[in-house]
Amino acid sequence: MVRALATTVIAAVVCALLSCWLVVVGWSLMGDAVSHAVLPGVVIAYVLGAPFALGALVFGLLAVGSIGVIRGTSRVKEDAAIGIVFSTLFAFGLVLISVTPSQTDLNHIIFGNILGVSQGDLLQIVVLAAIAFAVLIIKRRDLTLYAFDPTHAFAIGLSPRLLGALLLGVLALTAVVALQVVGVVLVVAMLIIPGATAHLLTDRFGRMLVIAPVMSALCSVLGIYLSYWIDAASGGLVVVVQGCVFGLAYLFAPRQGVLGRRMWRRPGHNSAKIEQNDPKTAG
Repeated sequence: MVRALATTVIAAVVCALLSCWLVVVGWSLMGDAVSHAVLPGVVIAYVLGAPFALGALVFGLLAVGSIGVIRGTSRVKEDAAIGIVFSTLFAFGLVLISVTPSQTDLNHIIFGNILGVSQGDLLQIVVLAAIAFAVLIIKRRDLTLYAFDPTHAFAIGLSPRLLGALLLGVLALTAVVALQVVGVVLVVAMLIIPGATAHLLTDRFGRMLVIAPVMSALCSVLGIYLSYWIDAASGGLVVVVQGCVFGLAYLFAPRQGVLGRRMWRRPGHNSAKIEQNDPKTAG
């Protein structure tokens, strides 16, 4: 349980931090594609005795490159290209798992195995998460400018293409970190829900970078404890708790919540001031 808690919190924090950029850039589907596309890379790395991160990174970048080629050289749109590439690579990974002799159950890659985390797994997760976290923190200003205004980033000498590639590389690493926790199927939830929730709670990106990891870590701890008490799937409950928190934010967030907006517009909640400053309600 101690290793499960440590692993889940580490994965939750780095996934939540990355999710802030993915939500702002509009790469939710890309996160889904990369998280599924890394499966064959992880299996091949296991067969060759190579680090999981290397295989995941190669296939993550292969997926992104394939999506770009299909979109740029045919009539197929980006969303269709993403669906084609990630489903094909994911299916290829399933085939590899079915024919790969292994002393361990490779299906854990798909569904996660939090309670089966070993000391070696924990060390690998810590190292990969630290690399991803450090890259995001060190390059946060450049990545934020790229997310909001890539044209301005190019004008001041930054390369939007390199920054996009960097973000995709971190995405592949982060997907590997989360594999052990929730598996390939639910990685996309940890990569999207925290950032989307924080986006409903604040208009400032700097605050998103704090709210998302804190919220995700708390949800992870609560999900692990709930799984212990009701004897249910740990990874699934972590995601369910995150989804419930998003639902609460969707309903009750002060400015963006469906019910929260109505509550703030009631007398006694400075509704006049809000309406005066809100261009949607002005006039």
